[in-house]
Amino acid sequence: MTANHEPSSPSAKTWSGRFSEPVAELVKRYTASVFFDRRMAEQDIRGSLAHARMLARQGIIADTDLAAIERGMARIADEIARGEFVWDIDGEDVHLNIERRLTALAGDAGKRLHTGRSRNDQVATDIRLWLRDAIDRILALIAEFQRRLLDAAEAHADTAMPGFTHLQVAQPVTFGHHLLAYYEMTRRDAERFADCRRRTNRLPLGAAALAGTSYPIDRESVAADLGFEDICRNSLDAVSDRDFAIEFCAASALLMTHLSRLSEEIILWMSPRVGFIDLADRFCTGSSIMPQKKNPDVPELVRGKTGRVNGHLVALLTLMKGQPLAYNKDNQEDKEPLFDTADTVIDTLRIYADMIGGIQVRAGNMRAALAQGHATATDLADYLVKKGLPFRDAHEAVALAVREAETRGCDLSRLGFDELKAALAPVPGAAGRLGSDALAALTVEGSLAARAHAGGAAPAAVRAAIAVARAALAQANPIP
Repeated sequence: MTANHEPSSPSAKTWSGRFSEPVAELVKRYTASVFFDRRMAEQDIRGSLAHARMLARQGIIADTDLAAIERGMARIADEIARGEFVWDIDGEDVHLNIERRLTALAGDAGKRLHTGRSRNDQVATDIRLWLRDAIDRILALIAEFQRRLLDAAEAHADTAMPGFTHLQVAQPVTFGHHLLAYYEMTRRDAERFADCRRRTNRLPLGAAALAGTSYPIDRESVAADLGFEDICRNSLDAVSDRDFAIEFCAASALLMTHLSRLSEEIILWMSPRVGFIDLADRFCTGSSIMPQKKNPDVPELVRGKTGRVNGHLVALLTLMKGQPLAYNKDNQEDKEPLFDTADTVIDTLRIYADMIGGIQVRAGNMRAALAQGHATATDLADYLVKKGLPFRDAHEAVALAVREAETRGCDLSRLGFDELKAALAPVPGAAGRLGSDALAALTVEGSLAARAHAGGAAPAAVRAAIAVARAALAQANPIP
């Protein structure tokens, strides 16, 4: 079912009096944005109603005009919600489509709505309203992802696993501690999005085409009506600025980069060669030819979609780098990258929160991996330093002990006391400082327990960090 209104005439351009021939059909299709910017219809209506209310308060339009505009906009919003609104390529964009439908419904009152504004400041307002809504949703999704991450970290605060550098076994950590690293990354991400929101939340409306308007408008009242924290202070900048969109894409690229890093680890951990975790079946697919396969498609796609979001950031930077003041048609190209970035981030966060909660940890495999890379070698060096041996000498002595363990085909922690003492002997003073308590320092539990400071890998420190993180999430003020 369609609404009872007809598409506009091809010649009914708002600037048609200036031109002697209609726009070519190819040009019309090339320049039209209505098929992607109509997703801002709700924001366009909100902005237009706030503008109309201000015009009426200032005596620029009559109260009867405002009432007609409000009735017409309510009808249009209902038609859009029901899928009955006719989107017309001759209307070119969301703004003209809605304005023309309003004029059909409200007559001259609809024609008066555009008084004191331009599509330049109108679209700048709409995109800021739309992006503000998107950021609010993303911040809520980051918080939900963080809660799931903290749940998993708490469940595995004691689950020992290797910490890696260069993908080589380095030192013992816990799976909970490892997950908390991603909590810290996403905490910074949330700060960046919140900061971006503050700069997004400034009203361009009232800048008109580029120089402001001669009508006695009240920009501050419109800003308050729409929930903006401030107005854009220069009319030229107001209509041409897209810094907020670039900032959003930069924040999104960093968030996706963090999730891509976690995805890479999940893919490695899930490999049978590593076997640290398993993903729930609903996040995986099989093979069309190999019946045994269980492929981690979701994290692989997150890696791939990160490149897509990074590309959108570069696209917007490139879009803006050569533009003189003020508004240029180039800026029509800001929306598709921006929309796709927001969609990708929102979908990724939604699915990732669920996926984290569905990870099955194979603690035995994690523990076994710690016996394959001399993970507590640094602990033995620290032990010798605490007994008075200079660190460089301790480092050299333990390196000799590792070489001995390699010769024997075992982990450093498997050497007996006498074997260990003999291995340290070539470094003067090393063997004499070795006591029976040294073997305790070589255990995974001893290594972890020794790192109980803030930010350390000890289970007690991990639980303390989780408590701080939960309190921060609980106290976070919701975005207005």
